[in-house]
Amino acid sequence: MENKGHGSLGKFKPFFAAIFLQVGYAGMDILSKAALNQGMSNYALVVYRHAIATVVMAPFAAIFDKKVKHKMTIPIFIKIMVLSLLEPVIDQNLYYLGMKYTTATFATAMYNILPAITFVMAWILRIEKVNLRSIRSHGKVIGTLATVAGAMFMTLVKGPVLELFWTKGRINHQAAAKNGTDFHDTIKGGLMITVGCLSYACFVILQSVTLETYPAELSLTVWICLLGTLEGTIAALIMEGGNTAIWAIKWDIKLLTAAYTGIICSGLAYYIQGMIMKDRGPVFVTAFSPLCMVIVAIMASIILAEQMYLGRLIGAIIVIVGVYFVLWGKSKDYKSPPPLIEQQIEPVKIDRANNENDSFDDHQAITIDAANRETSIRDEKLQEKSDSIPV
Repeated sequence: MENKGHGSLGKFKPFFAAIFLQVGYAGMDILSKAALNQGMSNYALVVYRHAIATVVMAPFAAIFDKKVKHKMTIPIFIKIMVLSLLEPVIDQNLYYLGMKYTTATFATAMYNILPAITFVMAWILRIEKVNLRSIRSHGKVIGTLATVAGAMFMTLVKGPVLELFWTKGRINHQAAAKNGTDFHDTIKGGLMITVGCLSYACFVILQSVTLETYPAELSLTVWICLLGTLEGTIAALIMEGGNTAIWAIKWDIKLLTAAYTGIICSGLAYYIQGMIMKDRGPVFVTAFSPLCMVIVAIMASIILAEQMYLGRLIGAIIVIVGVYFVLWGKSKDYKSPPPLIEQQIEPVKIDRANNENDSFDDHQAITIDAANRETSIRDEKLQEKSDSIPV
């Protein structure tokens, strides 16, 4: 997703792509919560999701990655195996389990600590540059702290119920029961989602590193989904104790959820975020997470009739402000002039000038040397003539 030759529109391509990802994730949260409420196993959902993503994305990888130079080696394959474990298995299962203990809105809101975790990890690994004397770096650090504080506020503070005009008289009692779960369930769900965020941050960082040695985004997506399917199946067999009933699926919301999340949130998402990371880095990819929370909060209150609490709303606002401080700091990174064509041409001009000066000096040296030779030859001839004159 390089910004070449498209004017000002090209500059906004990473923003449009990141927004598209968050809209897709918002739909995933709503559908997944509905499927889980109907008794679908989160382990089966993860397996079906990545099996569908593998089948859909494989033909595109076979066609479009032919011209991309990529070679599978043992170190790269090990990285892909770890990628398949971090996001498809650990992150998604913990996220769905945390959603079962809470609500779709709460799970999405808690996930807003993802940019902060990714930023800290990228800073430690020196993928993200931080200069504490720069105002944009101050924005990144302050935004990171605010994001974590807002997520903690959402977890610990509930507050009164907000009466919204579209939820009056149609509160989902199952959602209300989840909203009214005790403090321990909220903490348990929050911890699961937090560990899932950490796993996903590791996934994004490792994906960015893997793309440097394996630049075929589509092929990498297919490998992650394929190995995620296999590893997810093993996890499901272990965790569900051989319960075959979890694999039953019909033409209902469960199949729709598996298809939607597989195609949009695994297949396309892995590919698109890989393209964005090549241009803007892993922190930029995760900085748009709060947009998903806003969309989910609106859709969940309308479709699922979930209750909204004042404490979670305040915490969400703090998270949004913090994350977009980080995003503001990141945007400044691209306003400082990079090595443009003119700056790249200047050293070439200097080298050419030096080469011309060197060639001119060499030419002068050759000319002087030739003149000296002629003078010496002339002197030798005069000396021979003087020697040959009889006395």
